[in-house]
Amino acid sequence: MIKRYPTDRHETTRDIYENIIMPLFYSPDLEQAKNVLRVCYEAGLRVIEFTNRAAFAYDVFHPLSLFCKNSLPGMRLGAGTITDTGTAALYLQAGADFVVMPSLQPEVISLCNKRKILCIPGCGSVTEISKAEEMGCELVKLFPGKHFGPGFISDLLGPMPWSSILVSGGVEPVKENIQNWVKAGAASLALGSKLFTPSILQGNENDTLGQLVSDSLKWAKEAR
Repeated sequence: MIKRYPTDRHETTRDIYENIIMPLFYSPDLEQAKNVLRVCYEAGLRVIEFTNRAAFAYDVFHPLSLFCKNSLPGMRLGAGTITDTGTAALYLQAGADFVVMPSLQPEVISLCNKRKILCIPGCGSVTEISKAEEMGCELVKLFPGKHFGPGFISDLLGPMPWSSILVSGGVEPVKENIQNWVKAGAASLALGSKLFTPSILQGNENDTLGQLVSDSLKWAKEAR
């Protein structure tokens, strides 16, 4: 029997902090998406984001969420690229463990707070990060990370040591890249297209995906 509620956002936040690595992907094919989750889970990963980046993405997410909760105990599946409350509500109803946005949308944050679901807004300035924290966001996404670099995080944490930053955009499954971000103070790293190549998404390189996920988790934890 699936336990849908309550989803404890503090436990979700803890799992994201402990994993450090939080990949994100999209696939229009449910079986491909299940395969990605299964391989990542077996490699030790416990948090992953499915992005709402195409028409009918929700139709894949709903059964994928059921699969995750029934077959992958302890795996946190979030919904990403959420830009409005209507879309957020759909994914929350489908069991999303957390919501990720590309921008700062106060109304989406309010909805998630009401449902006690972790909401991670995308921010591109110190002011936006501060506003998100004022609205109760435990974790804030720095996007696009490659335009800021690790130095931005280390400089930010000087006057704002309480900030927890998820870096998205510009993170690669390479030891030096991952460890540079973590050593700068990043709380979490979102690996996207650099990890999930078309061949990997199609299930042609499961061993490669598993090894990259395992290595990325190891490198991140070594750097912390």
